Amino acid sequence: MLTARAPAKINLSLHIVRRREDGYHDLESLVAFAGAGDLLSLEPGPDLTLETSGPTAAAAAIGGDNLVLRAARALRELVPDLTLGAFRLTKRLPVAAGIGGGSSDAAAALRLLAEANAMPAEDERLFAAARATGADVPVCLDPRARMMRGTGERLGPPLRLQPLAAVLVNPGIGLETRHVFGRMGLQPGQDHGMPAHPEVGDRPTGDHLFGLLRKSRNDMEDAASVLAPVISDVLAVLGAARGCRLTRMSGSGTTCFAIFDDCRAASRAARTVRRDHPGWWVKSTVLR
Repeated sequence: MLTARAPAKINLSLHIVRRREDGYHDLESLVAFAGAGDLLSLEPGPDLTLETSGPTAAAAAIGGDNLVLRAARALRELVPDLTLGAFRLTKRLPVAAGIGGGSSDAAAALRLLAEANAMPAEDERLFAAARATGADVPVCLDPRARMMRGTGERLGPPLRLQPLAAVLVNPGIGLETRHVFGRMGLQPGQDHGMPAHPEVGDRPTGDHLFGLLRKSRNDMEDAASVLAPVISDVLAVLGAARGCRLTRMSGSGTTCFAIFDDCRAASRAARTVRRDHPGWWVKSTVLR
């Protein structure tokens, strides 16, 4: 039995540059990964199956729509003699929440299949299968902080990001990315017209890191907040927590995060939010 973690992907920034003529959106995003995540295991064998369990399993896609199976099938198209097997997914992350849970699951599946088939991590077929599965899957293949551009296929080198004590909060609802893009209303060929992403450097730390985060933004936050007004409530609650240095929505929502000076402050804030909002998913973690 092979196992792999599927960590939550957090968009520390998310700039929408333009909507292309083909309808897709170009972006610039500083991505980090959390200690929180799902767990995936694989028992190699001739057949491809998936069993799900865990607190958020009921909300996850089932059957052929699950990204774990889609990723495995995409890789099998490129590697016809691929050994497959029985996947078991323990689902802990909220679904349709802007933290790449399904994409990270799919990337973990590709890593496990590579291990089962003695494929090197740099095999281009893994990246091709990831790209065919979903826009966020390539960045999750090697879950380390980096810049992501284009539609998600242009990845910068891993960054030596300062570990960030954080609290993740999801109010218990999901949003489909396409609906948020639709609310933004960019037409094919239209630029967003906002300033470009600030330069990050290879080792963003301390005041430099927080300075560039404050100069950046999530361009999907306003549109998502119109579709799900509770996002504004989550941001307000996190922003009021003692020691909070930055709050922002991740991805297309609805999960928001707050960054603190240390893990003690983050844990204290998480306990308070969990007590006051028992219906919310709340996680104290470290982003790297």
